Amino acid sequence: MKFDDYYISEELKKNLSKLGFTKPTDIQFKSIPPILKGEDVLAIAQTGTGKTAAFAIPVIDILHKRRIKQRAEGIRCLVMVPTRELAQQITEVFEKLSRHTKVKAFGIYGGVEQEQQITKLNDGFDVLIATPGRMFDLISQGHLRVDRIEILILDEADHMLDLGFIKDIQDIKKKLKQNHQTLFFSATINETIKKLAYSLVRNAIRIQVSPKDPVAKNVEHSVVFIEMDDKRFFLERMIKENPESKILVFVRTKVRAERVKTAMERVGIESITIHGDKDQRDRFGVMNRFKKGDVKILIATDISSRGIDIPNVDYVINYDLPDKSENYVHRVGRTGRGREKGLAISFCSKEEKPILDEIQEFLGSKITVIEMSKTEYKEILEVAQEKEGDTNWKSVIHEIEQNEEWLKKKGKKPKR
Repeated sequence: MKFDDYYISEELKKNLSKLGFTKPTDIQFKSIPPILKGEDVLAIAQTGTGKTAAFAIPVIDILHKRRIKQRAEGIRCLVMVPTRELAQQITEVFEKLSRHTKVKAFGIYGGVEQEQQITKLNDGFDVLIATPGRMFDLISQGHLRVDRIEILILDEADHMLDLGFIKDIQDIKKKLKQNHQTLFFSATINETIKKLAYSLVRNAIRIQVSPKDPVAKNVEHSVVFIEMDDKRFFLERMIKENPESKILVFVRTKVRAERVKTAMERVGIESITIHGDKDQRDRFGVMNRFKKGDVKILIATDISSRGIDIPNVDYVINYDLPDKSENYVHRVGRTGRGREKGLAISFCSKEEKPILDEIQEFLGSKITVIEMSKTEYKEILEVAQEKEGDTNWKSVIHEIEQNEEWLKKKGKKPKR
């Protein structure tokens, strides 16, 4: 089935065609019809399979066909997301898909001045994409009305619930129209979150794409065993062997991100970092530079693993394994988006093997191990250390030994 075969507006079909959308992905094929019928939907699908378009396409069509008399009456669709980056990205998707339709979308999030957002809201919008914090601030200040909302979408909903937003979501639902439609989308879901999800939807259509393997089939993922102190040398080798590749490197903490960046600079590799210590303007700037390919290496904490659609990421490197098993799925899903192929490699140290076991249990399968002999491992380290210069300990020891021999011949005692 093609998008041309759907009973959606011609304006929307033209937008889809211009953006290169011809056939729906599995999640889109299964989600669009029930959403168009007004059903509540609980959808679980691998990251990178087109979840955003799966709800954006039918929602735009619904709102476009319902005659818009006065936007000032309030927002008609609310999309709640856990992160600012995701809010910005989903807003862009709605804007592209809704061109030449009657539908207007706008995103609000923290980290930027709210005055400009308030001014924009006063212009009137049909679809609001929002992070919970900024949204509740504007509601409490009287700048945002939600009583006319007909459709509530929770994207990366498990993460919002996991972050403790369950009460906020329940509170917002009480403010909405009684007969509103709820759409719940995520890449992963556990039993606890599942119970909470069912408390938010009404007779929902449940959709699950490839539930037995949460990692998309387009992603080839593997693990290599590397000691913690040696990881920077193997990352250097990986980057230098793939000079034209766009590589996304995940680390556990913001301190680690800056340390890895410094280590790469020392060997002549340009990289940029993104983490919670950067202000929002810097974070957006970093993402744009990486998306455009101005810088090929992005070092990130898990702030960037959720739902961010970065085009043409060739490799994802888990420099550190994630603390939470489900974050592994979100990280490796930054490559192999849509119909593209992707590669993900995890560096696992001795200390991280219990985390690897948890990840494999979560996946329900073993991750392919890249075998490396002790000789090959040692050779990689020696080459990297010799190039680094400040760690060329062999030549330093050789000089000390030569100096001691010369002093002995002169009858002098070496200084310690």
